[in-house]
Amino acid sequence: MKTRIAALVAAGALALTACSSSNPLGSPSAPAPSASAGGTLIVGSQQYYSNEIIAELYAQSLEAKGFTITRQYQIGQREVYLPELQAGKIDVFPEYSGNLLQYLDKKATASTGEEVLAALPAALGQGLRPLTAASATDQDSYNVTADFAKANSLTSIADLAKLNRTIKVCGNSELAKRPYGPTGLKSAYGVDAEVVPVEDSGGPLTIKALEDGKCDTADIYSADPSIASNNLTTLSDPKSLVLPQNVVPIVSAKVNEAAAAAIDAVDAKLSTEELVQLNALSVTKQQSSAVIAKAWLTSKGLLG
Repeated sequence: MKTRIAALVAAGALALTACSSSNPLGSPSAPAPSASAGGTLIVGSQQYYSNEIIAELYAQSLEAKGFTITRQYQIGQREVYLPELQAGKIDVFPEYSGNLLQYLDKKATASTGEEVLAALPAALGQGLRPLTAASATDQDSYNVTADFAKANSLTSIADLAKLNRTIKVCGNSELAKRPYGPTGLKSAYGVDAEVVPVEDSGGPLTIKALEDGKCDTADIYSADPSIASNNLTTLSDPKSLVLPQNVVPIVSAKVNEAAAAAIDAVDAKLSTEELVQLNALSVTKQQSSAVIAKAWLTSKGLLG
């Protein structure tokens, strides 16, 4: 459910979407393929600021190798953008391995990061393929305030069952239907839960609701710098209810060997720690994805 509304920080919303198209699923306005020695590719992103940053890393790396790039950012939730990707209307899209696999294959039994990545090609079917995953992960995680954790001796998701009541979880409304939502909490940990809809994908509205006591725990993505800045406690997940979410680019048949190499070069250097730092530049300094990506790629020697 990596679908964070771009306006995590209201003042920074325009900056975050500065390089987005006004109509993400409209007709591309890119130059003809002949305008570029590398060809034309469409790079998309979820409606989630961190995902846009990763997409922009791919886009600028490809441009440095001679490809012409059309950006279609902030498209929306997986239910919206995945059909576009499957239809060949998008060529490059940063995804998250575990959630993508569970979305594509409801009967998937993979549990480790390696198993998830091994299962993705078959789940994607014809026309799409995953490239090499980054070591960086950004996954749904259950978080509580430090005071609530201390008062109730909470260290893992399993400990929520000790409260002996229905747990309120702040998160996007689609969490109610995700396998790691209330159904998964009940089957894996015996925790009765209900979702309190807060539609900013773990953003400031979710954190405020958590701190105001409107929910007991909140679904926040693990690479979000606000977890540390708000002194939240992330509950451990010993039964791997949430599958590993490595950043993995999904690409169309138009992505040739040269394009794949440019994208893989980015993911080879993208760690979780660095992703958190990139996200912090967006959240705390309100930098645009274009500015963040250019500085990082330059520091890694990927724009030369």
